[in-house]
Amino acid sequence: MNTKKYCAVLVGLGLLALSACGSGSDGSSGSGSDKTVTLVSHDSWAVSKKVLKDFEKQSGYTVKVLKDGDAGQAVNKAILTKDNPQGDVFFGVDNTLLSRALDNGLFQSYDAKGSATVKPAYRVDQTKHRVTPIDTGDICVNYDKAYFSKHKLTPPTSFADLVKPEYKNLLVTENAATSSPGLGFLLGSAAQYGDDGWQAYWKKLKANGVKVVDGWEQAYDQEFSGSAGGKKAGGDRPLVVSYASSPPAEVIYADPKPTTAPTGVSYGTCFRQTEYAGLLSNARNTKGGKAFLDFLLTKEFQQDMPLNMFVYPVIQGAQVPQEFVQYGRQAPDPETMAPAKIAADRDQWVKSWTSLVLK
Repeated sequence: MNTKKYCAVLVGLGLLALSACGSGSDGSSGSGSDKTVTLVSHDSWAVSKKVLKDFEKQSGYTVKVLKDGDAGQAVNKAILTKDNPQGDVFFGVDNTLLSRALDNGLFQSYDAKGSATVKPAYRVDQTKHRVTPIDTGDICVNYDKAYFSKHKLTPPTSFADLVKPEYKNLLVTENAATSSPGLGFLLGSAAQYGDDGWQAYWKKLKANGVKVVDGWEQAYDQEFSGSAGGKKAGGDRPLVVSYASSPPAEVIYADPKPTTAPTGVSYGTCFRQTEYAGLLSNARNTKGGKAFLDFLLTKEFQQDMPLNMFVYPVIQGAQVPQEFVQYGRQAPDPETMAPAKIAADRDQWVKSWTSLVLK
């Protein structure tokens, strides 16, 4: 298994990175060349060499990628440097943090070519077009099939199951204040139990022994007993907050490949996450940035994403690989939340969650 790539990939919707290229007008990127487009991305950015080369050949631009930090850190850093950004395009801000980016003027308007092919469910900001939907995925509890088989225990299927005595001390999740999947799991519980019920739910979850760690990589690749990395690290938690696309990754990167995925998904615990890209305010190479945003909505790139970043395409007609069909289907009925609701309540919820769960 290519553990390094796998970790970066599955952090997926969770770890963002940033970079940016100085401020200015259309004509030059941070590298000093009007033929270089600098992408500010999270650590899970990945694209096949051929696909990227196709863009570079067809457009005449060279792509420079800068990565650093998790989602919250990256968005905050990008906001702080928006007047003198290090890049032209930011990829990876998701619906849990989108309002923070928009409210702080991180992006300028651009309606990317191909935006009409984006499925309506993923479209946002339709009047100003400051961001372009790129991919989607589901944050869900994953379970270690071998553990539950050995203990003759049925895996949990819902949020409610996770607080039952039989699952005491089995779940590890990420910090909602520092991790995108951790925040997504919190929002999923808030969507499930409402403004007046989610705190009571987390009190029960805490009493039932939930373990909280800083980020996805520690949770999935160290604490979780079902992942390849977790097995090597001696992880002892058979339940982890991860993604619906984690099981196919366990199959694809295994050597030899198993006939069935060693991990499963509790589909009643899922929260739908969508990632966006946008042209940074004060980007130097706005023309190149626009061309790159157009590229991200091509069928070539959209169909290349699943096996590189373990996310689903958002445009109509894009196909997903057989491994996703067999091992990593999207949640049939995930929890969702309106962007306005997230914007209104996210920060207070995180503050309350931190006080309730971590203290």
